[in-house]
Order: sequence, then structure tokens, then C-alpha cells
Amino acid sequence: MGHGHDHGAGTAAAGRRGRLVVVLVLTVTVLAAEVVGALLSGSLALLADAGHMATDALGIGLALGAVTLAQRPTSSRRTFGLQRVEILAAVANGLLLLGVSGYVVVEAVRRIGDPPEIDSGLMLGFAAVGLAANLVGLLLLRAGRRESLNVRGAYLEVLGDALGSLAVIAAAVVIATTGWTAADTVASLLVGALVLPRAWTLLREALDVLLEATPRGVDLDRVRDHIRSIDGVVDVHDLHAWTITSGSPVLSAHVVVSDEALEAGHGGRVLDALGTCLGAHFDVGHCTFQLEAVSHAAHETRVHD
Repeated sequence: MGHGHDHGAGTAAAGRRGRLVVVLVLTVTVLAAEVVGALLSGSLALLADAGHMATDALGIGLALGAVTLAQRPTSSRRTFGLQRVEILAAVANGLLLLGVSGYVVVEAVRRIGDPPEIDSGLMLGFAAVGLAANLVGLLLLRAGRRESLNVRGAYLEVLGDALGSLAVIAAAVVIATTGWTAADTVASLLVGALVLPRAWTLLREALDVLLEATPRGVDLDRVRDHIRSIDGVVDVHDLHAWTITSGSPVLSAHVVVSDEALEAGHGGRVLDALGTCLGAHFDVGHCTFQLEAVSHAAHETRVHD
């Protein structure tokens, strides 16, 4: 026996597709400008920021592709459609961010003690253009970052770019005013260091979804107590909660109901109460319950209490 409620079709990132496209165009444009600026000025920090931009462009492209695939209809072979593709894209984004961060740090270390000549004016100008584009991107993605891991991944990438641009701007000012070209190397290290924790957080959350960990904000002990408090329910076991994709938590449970309640035909009332309770208190989008009589308990093999 099952019961569920629907919060609407589509995934959390679908409504942000247009904004992701705009951010992608901005990112590619600034990427091209920063590569030119890095070649002309000799700035590793600017090149590092461009590399980060390239990763962002690829990551946002993956996010857009994942959102499109996630909207395909379900089938008998894929009953949840391709929604999980969004999470796979988020994992790819996290891995790309980690890779770029490592590359920047290695290149910065190689330059320690042997900084090249740098045109601080060009460095400053191109970094300022990058920062302006990053700020526009942050504004476009800000609202959607709490709804989708994919959008959050894109937001974190743009945020990392903005912080990187600030570091490049600061380094350019230092070089222009003091002539200390090692500031470019320091800024490169900062760009790498700023990205690492954000990449790890995104990767960890995406892996939690792939490993079907209990969604954050869903306390199974509280869920169990709520289920047991419903009139007619004796116990609950095989209780599981996981996430299909961002904004789509699901739950299943075997609910033991008193023989008297089932004999009186109250199974439907119990199901309605379960769905209402779980939806109101825990905002679980899809619930599946198997109702069992107390006399049936001996035939059940419990895999999770």
C-alpha cells in the first residue's frame, strides 16, 4: 500500500535554466578576455583565474545539460527519469574544482623565488572586468542556490571566481605601487586556497545523495516517533529516507497497524494520516508505506529498525 504527495513536476534547477545560460555566456566571454590579459601582462594570477573560469564554463555547461536531461519523462526502465544526472554533474563540478585548485597551487609554488615581469595595469584592468561579470552572475544565481545542488555548484564556482578576481586586483595594486611582483604568486595561491573548501563541500553533499544518505533536515528518530503517534499504528520498521535529486526527498517504511484498525477498514485513514503528517512536518515529497497487521510481524525480515 502506498501514499504520496507531489510538490510539482520538474527539478529544482529547471526554473533557473535561463539564468544559467546567461551566466555561461558571461563566463566564456570573461574567460577569453582573461586569457588574453594573462598573455599580455604575464600574470599567473590572472591566468589562474582564467583557468578557474574555464572550469566554471565546463561545470555550468554540465549543469545545463543535466537540467535538460532531468526533465525527460519517466519510463518503466527509469521510474524516476534522469533526475539523478543533476547530482552526477555536481560531482563532476566538484572534481573539476579540486583539479584546477591543485594546478594553480603547483604553478604558484614553481614561481616562488623567480617571479617574472608583470604589467600591473593590464592585470588590473582585466581582473576588474572579470569581477564585474562575476558579480552579475552571483546576482542571477543567488536565489536558486538553496534549491538545487547544480545551481549551488554554479554559484560557488562564480563566487570563487569573484574572490579570485579580488585577489588579482589586490595583487595588481600592490605590484603597481610597490613593484613587488611576488604578489602575483601570492594571489595565485589564494585563488587555489579559496576554491578548495567550497569544492569539497559540494562534492561531499553530492556524494551523500549518491550514497542515499538520509537527507539533511530529516531526523529519522523524529519521523519514527511521528509515525508511532498516529492512531492505530503500533510500530514502524524498515524506515528509509533518501534523495533522488535536489529538492526531491523520498521515504519508505513498513508500518505495523493494529488488527482491530485493519479489520474495521481504517487502513485508508491511517495512510492519509501518515502522508499528511510526513508532508507537513518533514516536507518529504514522496512517501511509500506498507501497512502490516500485528499478526503479520512474524513473517517480516527486518533490515532496518
